[in-house]
Amino acid sequence: MATLHRARWVLPIAAPPIREGWVLTRDGRIVGAGRSGSEPTGGAGRQRVIDSADVIDHGDVAILPGLVNAHTHLELSWMRGRVPPAVSMPVWAEAVIGLRRSAGAEPAEPIDEAVREVRAAGTALVGDVTNTLCAYDVMRGRGLGGAVFLEILGFSAPDPGRAVADAAARIAELTPAAWLKPSIVPHAPYSVAPDLFLAIAAAAGSRAVSVHLGESPEEIRFLRDGTGPWRDLLGRLGAWSETWEPPGCGPVEYIARLGLLTERLMAVHGTQFDASALARLADARATVVACPRSNRWTGAGDPPIDMFYASGVRVAVGTDSLASVEDLNLFGELAALRRLAPGVPAARLLESATLHGAVALGFGDEYGSIAPGKRDALIAVRVPLAVADVEEYLVGGVEPPDIRWIDRTPSNPEPRGTP
Repeated sequence: MATLHRARWVLPIAAPPIREGWVLTRDGRIVGAGRSGSEPTGGAGRQRVIDSADVIDHGDVAILPGLVNAHTHLELSWMRGRVPPAVSMPVWAEAVIGLRRSAGAEPAEPIDEAVREVRAAGTALVGDVTNTLCAYDVMRGRGLGGAVFLEILGFSAPDPGRAVADAAARIAELTPAAWLKPSIVPHAPYSVAPDLFLAIAAAAGSRAVSVHLGESPEEIRFLRDGTGPWRDLLGRLGAWSETWEPPGCGPVEYIARLGLLTERLMAVHGTQFDASALARLADARATVVACPRSNRWTGAGDPPIDMFYASGVRVAVGTDSLASVEDLNLFGELAALRRLAPGVPAARLLESATLHGAVALGFGDEYGSIAPGKRDALIAVRVPLAVADVEEYLVGGVEPPDIRWIDRTPSNPEPRGTP
């Protein structure tokens, strides 16, 4: 049975919003979308599709594709409210490391709660960064799709090839799921040795590679001359390598030398990117992932959102973890982007939170826009009658009580969104 969903607004994302629109779905896929009165027919002499479909009028809502949270750390969800905002990124990181060492293991219940929270906020896909893979089975069981980035750290790694092989073996032990794409990624320039970067790049294949890059002023100083708070922290942690030599360049140039400046690169944060760095990322067809609320929490500073969009680079959006943000509601992140970049069209911000994130994570053929053949992972957001600019309304901040999955019913409490 096909289902025809009606709504006051339909946002295809790759096309302008449709007022008084419809979306036709069948067998978990989108068949088409359009303005009321343009519903497809079955052909000459045959009954109109609208007459043979299950018709649902969702009323005063906007139907749009499920959001894409391109950067988070679900395994750190137990840290919610336990890591205070910091004056600098190294100070925040040291607090997280100390708290994590005191706990010993990542409890499962907060991860499950976080996945439920992600779903309730209208998110269909995530880019989840992990050191333990402990969120993988929760995501698989809950049907939350996305890329699972097994992150390697090792500034003084004696055997990079062995480190990558061990990570690959851990991934091979996972129960496969069509909606999850696990891969091996490096953490950041101040926590991964050059040889380890090179080994990860060689093993990357066609999967996305997420890297924390250009995140703080301290990182820029560290790459320039090897001094500063990151050098000091590595020393206190016993992780410093006397063989490391500062490259004397910026983060994008550094990552290019290590073979990771490709269209698969997801450069996360980028608060310190200048116009030249963004131009190089755009030329490589890489993605910048903006996490503005987290950047302010960790003391990294506000990302140059206007510059991101002016450069032409693909921009995706992430919340980061509950150790550095109040919630995992991507609409809250959109509101932060709007405050930082009031001149960027709302349509581009919404594209970043849907289609651009899906493409960056390797799911662009399945998610991110309302188009024939894509999955019917669609949400309905309540929109007040007085709203004339629906896109601007959606980037102003939406709370979970005003969001629902259009296929959620009492007999189907979990949104479909995945096979």
